Amino acid sequence: MKKLILFISALLFSTFFYNQSIGLNLFLFSLLTVVILLINNTSHFKNRKTQIYTIAYLITGLTIFFHSSSLSIIANLVAFFTLIGHLSETKSSIYISWLNGLYTTIAGLFHRSFALSAPKPNTENSEKKDKIDYLHWAKIILIPAVILIMFIALYKEGNPIFSNLIEQIDFGFINIQWVLVAGLGYYLFSNIHSPIEVEPATGLDLQTENSLHKTEAFSIPKLKQENQLGVILISLLNVLIVMYLLTDITFITTQQEIKASVYSAQVHNGINALIASIVIAIMILLYVFRGNLNFYEQNATLKRLAFTWIILNILLVLSIVFKNSQYIYYFGLTYKRIGVIVYLLLATIGLVTTLLKIKGAKNNWYLFRVNTQAAFVILVISSTINWDYHITNYNFYYAKSMDYNYVIELSDNNTLLLNEQLDNKNLNGDSIQRIEEKYYNYVYQLKSNNWQELRYDNFKIDTK
Repeated sequence: MKKLILFISALLFSTFFYNQSIGLNLFLFSLLTVVILLINNTSHFKNRKTQIYTIAYLITGLTIFFHSSSLSIIANLVAFFTLIGHLSETKSSIYISWLNGLYTTIAGLFHRSFALSAPKPNTENSEKKDKIDYLHWAKIILIPAVILIMFIALYKEGNPIFSNLIEQIDFGFINIQWVLVAGLGYYLFSNIHSPIEVEPATGLDLQTENSLHKTEAFSIPKLKQENQLGVILISLLNVLIVMYLLTDITFITTQQEIKASVYSAQVHNGINALIASIVIAIMILLYVFRGNLNFYEQNATLKRLAFTWIILNILLVLSIVFKNSQYIYYFGLTYKRIGVIVYLLLATIGLVTTLLKIKGAKNNWYLFRVNTQAAFVILVISSTINWDYHITNYNFYYAKSMDYNYVIELSDNNTLLLNEQLDNKNLNGDSIQRIEEKYYNYVYQLKSNNWQELRYDNFKIDTK
């Protein structure tokens, strides 16, 4: 029964993807993958985390139907590895799920076929009954086929009527490439239907806790010295960042005219300062609170200074957010400016989790686990947004000035919106011509799509 399901899935895989571009087919593949995994791993799908990863995977697949972009395809691929790897061990961290998912997808079949395992008692006879003799089936199919072809060739030379009859048989309906894609699908589903673990990485991850523990090297005199060093160092860093923030606020409040070059330099320099300060802050805090100092009773001042340092870094993030938002307000949205926002969000999460690490006496693995999980969530959420559409919409309706060439050169996800702007008085003749050309090419492509390649825009143009 399992082989039949994999065979049908392989045929569907080739039907979805052979000679087709990405569209509805990737969502259908996502559904098919979930069905295959559910059939073979039913008990795991009762796990709440598994259900969340499944929903995230299906959402990324559906997102590609609404707006196909590189980001949405990457998110779907990452969610695919995450779900498969999670099913191999539901208690592992997300980065271990990525490792297990990738390994299962590439080599799951070979691993199950050739990995050494201890024999189980009283199961030898049943295993022999259930095991399929692939060599026997290969002999049954290949040997008769080869001999039959050989005799056909001989008989063709001996009888012209028989030769004409054989030549009239048309084997053109057999598409070798389609069959090869189906074979690839069979191999893929054979790999992933029963996910496997990568050892010793999975076992090490399960054994590693999030919390720190007091070690035998606990020494009050040494910890007192470390605490003094930490207080002095972090105090000086707090003073330094306060001075920076005060000068930054002064610059923002005293600027009467906003120039693109000035704001561009300020945003980029601010980001560079933010990257450096956060990296240095986290490295220092990780070093200071790496072990027994977390359990030193006189560390209250040091912790307050560390919390203050983290909060001041968050204020630095807010100052960069303000300057970036002003930049966007006057000169429009771009992917780089959106990237700044995403980085600031990740930086804030990193600062907050560092604060939680110090407060809860957590180790570095806690930071890595929580932040990789947060990065995955942000990736999935950001992939659901049609950025090209929103960039174009914001720049036309809200930005004080904009680069028309930039929005025209974006992907086809904004084509229908651009076509609605043809009456815009600010567009010159060249921009109008490029938009019209882009629109007609995109509509032609949509109307040429097969059902596997359908996108949401197909239904939008059909209603016009």
